[in-house]
Amino acid sequence: MSSRIKKKKEGTSTLTPTEVILESISDGVFTVDTQWLVTSFNRAAEEITGVKRSDAIGRRCSEVFRSSLCGADCALAQTFATRKPIIGISAYIVDSEGNRIPISISTALLHDAEGRVTGGAETFRDLSEVETLRQELTGKFRVGDLISHSPLMQRVFEALPAIAASPSTVLLLGETGTGKELVARTIHHLSPRRDGPFVAVNCGALPDTLLESELFGYKAGAFTGAKKDKPGRFTLAGGGTIFLDEIGEVSPALQVKLLRVLQERTYEPLGSTRSEQADVRVVTATNRDLAERMQEGAFREDLYYRLNVVRIELPPLRRRKEDIPLLVDQFVTRFNRLRKTDVKGITAEALSLLMAHDWPGNIREVENAIEHAFILCHEGYIDIRHLPEELRARGSGAGFVSDIRSAHEILEGQAIQTALERTAFNRVAAARMLGIHKTTLYRQMKKLGIAPPKRDSRKRREK
Repeated sequence: MSSRIKKKKEGTSTLTPTEVILESISDGVFTVDTQWLVTSFNRAAEEITGVKRSDAIGRRCSEVFRSSLCGADCALAQTFATRKPIIGISAYIVDSEGNRIPISISTALLHDAEGRVTGGAETFRDLSEVETLRQELTGKFRVGDLISHSPLMQRVFEALPAIAASPSTVLLLGETGTGKELVARTIHHLSPRRDGPFVAVNCGALPDTLLESELFGYKAGAFTGAKKDKPGRFTLAGGGTIFLDEIGEVSPALQVKLLRVLQERTYEPLGSTRSEQADVRVVTATNRDLAERMQEGAFREDLYYRLNVVRIELPPLRRRKEDIPLLVDQFVTRFNRLRKTDVKGITAEALSLLMAHDWPGNIREVENAIEHAFILCHEGYIDIRHLPEELRARGSGAGFVSDIRSAHEILEGQAIQTALERTAFNRVAAARMLGIHKTTLYRQMKKLGIAPPKRDSRKRREK
């Protein structure tokens, strides 16, 4: 061990001007020699890691830090190998008490007067407060796996916990691809039945005879080929939730049997002479207009009212385009994890193209577009050339410029609304956060139709 290290461990060395500076900054800083022994460890490094300087200096850095980047992914090792600094990569460390702390890391090499490499330096910044703020903001826009900035969806989010806590039947309405099954799963996971099974059945995918046996099961000998008992989905969902998707496609004959289940909570498997209890929460969904189906005589009125105890209408994506950036980020994260790729995000031009599209297939269509992009893009940023042909063709259309302008206004309005909410509608503070003049903010709010809260401090003073 060098005399310099010994002196630091004994606390007898005097601080140089550089060390005084390092002691005063809030970022953790440590240095190592070419043998990976820690040669300096500043005050902030002690505070962030919970490791004393005297315990760190003279030990290998891998013994001091428990980081997600230790080992083969070591940032400092990459800097030694490439001779290039690394700036601001995300990682986490585990402190002396076992807490996981998010950090950002930067690295550089140390040289002597002759230019020879003598070691390396690493700085790390505690991102705990930033991560907490991010989670708070994300929590505002997320319920379970549902995520949205839209005021239309916020009303749904606010109602979901109370709906989930009740045992009532739920009817989900919305176009194909709006996320009805995801809402059903969220209701289940928020409900007292969360520890029970969630069983989904697509009622439009099977003919009526098969659907009945699928839902209620059958007894051995009920029909040719029924050699042994088979439990139905209502049995498999016992103690949990059954999700009946495309309920509007069920035939009138089977509707009578579903009505009995909802009214009496009993059903009979095919070939059985005894009723069984249906201990399930029922959530149904359709993209059809059930009121219209009733007028046509294709859907029973009494069943409709049994289903329509709690009704949730999911807006199509074209009515909540402010959610497109959130959805894109969510799908990029998912496909990176599934495909082991390193796609950073999407370019502004490509996002503008997505914002200008009407998305008749809704969220499912967005997912398909991002999955298509991952076939052509494995790292960096998704660009227009990576998107499906039908989207790229639209980008050259005559109406695209006006659509882009509308998309820009949506994003601009979203940024302004977020800044106002974070500053409790203090418009001067919001303008400062956005980096614009307050008069510009007032003008943009008026243009985009963003109104301040109804409560007015001037009126309170007048009273």
